[in-house]
Amino acid sequence: MRSRRAIFRVLLLPGTLWLAVLFVIPLGLVVAVSLAQTNIVGLPVYGLHLGNYQNVFQSYYLPVILRTVEYAAAATVIIGVLAYPTAYTIARFGGRFKNALIVLVILPWFVDYLVRIYAWVVILGDNGTLNGILHGLGMHGSPPVQFLNRPWAVIGGLVYTYFPFMVLPVYAALEQMDPALIEAGRDLYASGRQVFWHITLPLTSSGIVAGIVLTFLPSLGDFATAQLLGGSNTYMIGNLIADQFSNVGDITFGSALTVVLMSVLLVVIVGYLRRTSRRARAVRP
Repeated sequence: MRSRRAIFRVLLLPGTLWLAVLFVIPLGLVVAVSLAQTNIVGLPVYGLHLGNYQNVFQSYYLPVILRTVEYAAAATVIIGVLAYPTAYTIARFGGRFKNALIVLVILPWFVDYLVRIYAWVVILGDNGTLNGILHGLGMHGSPPVQFLNRPWAVIGGLVYTYFPFMVLPVYAALEQMDPALIEAGRDLYASGRQVFWHITLPLTSSGIVAGIVLTFLPSLGDFATAQLLGGSNTYMIGNLIADQFSNVGDITFGSALTVVLMSVLLVVIVGYLRRTSRRARAVRP
């Protein structure tokens, strides 16, 4: 038994070192820089300076934070409305084509992320494919419709990007559900709608919650979508962080923004893990 534990510890060592070098240590440096001040040449002077965190919640930056949460929440809701019927249809009626249909759902992820976003720029641009079609149909203006630099363009990009993240856990939950429960509901003369609301939906709630976490969290930290499909009025917190490091040069404030964002993500993850743990204990015999 002891030798087996020793083997497991040895096997865990490479992964532990990997996480320590590439995650824990860099995260500690970000936290340290967020509490520092910059000197005359812009380098951090380490200490305990909370002014960076106070600046995060100033009225100038607060709309960006609220906008980020709004866009991420809107994208998550839209993804849920679209993904659940998709996963339900594949799980219930996909038959022998289930695997092929799931592959089609995740197929866009075989293409680089930036390539996919640039493809939407080509489609929605002022001189893009969609405006070219509208111009050919007789619509006037230059462009006929302003698709880019709009909030719904950013939200649409988030929906397109993270849609598979909701389909997969919901599909897995539907596949794990016992079909006999649906048959039992029908034997008790429940309608199809009643079976769905009282049996299918509650039993797949774990997949829905997992999908919400998997779509909401990366949407909060996304910046390329807002950068390419939006404008200055649609910037998210990811864009603000990137600007602090690349353009403004205020790495202490950028680090403070990063820590705040990661703290929000951590709260959501801990809440999800606690809920999952409670459900596991509830169903444990």
